[in-house]
Amino acid sequence: MFPERDTEPGDIYIEAVDKLIVKKLREITFVYATEIFGIIYSSKTGNTILKWRQLKNKNGKVIGEASLSALANLMASGVLTKHWCEHYMKSQKQDEELVKWDIKKK
Repeated sequence: MFPERDTEPGDIYIEAVDKLIVKKLREITFVYATEIFGIIYSSKTGNTILKWRQLKNKNGKVIGEASLSALANLMASGVLTKHWCEHYMKSQKQDEELVKWDIKKK
């Protein structure tokens, strides 16, 4: 079962072969979906816009931009591992330091 919301900003959309509406509560619609091949999510603030696409079986790839809050929520829910987040944060810090170094050099 998955939540969907079609109000912008903050929409969530499930792309699936088959969807059945289970229940609607305010702006959230709960759907039972089979053979999911994509999920599109944008936060109400607009700081996070993510698109997941199925690659093989239940594995997929996420593209987009995520806020630190969204990354923390994904880690807390088990979608992302602590190791991945630490590696990502280190790489972002290195990129930031390279930009600072390049600016000072000029």
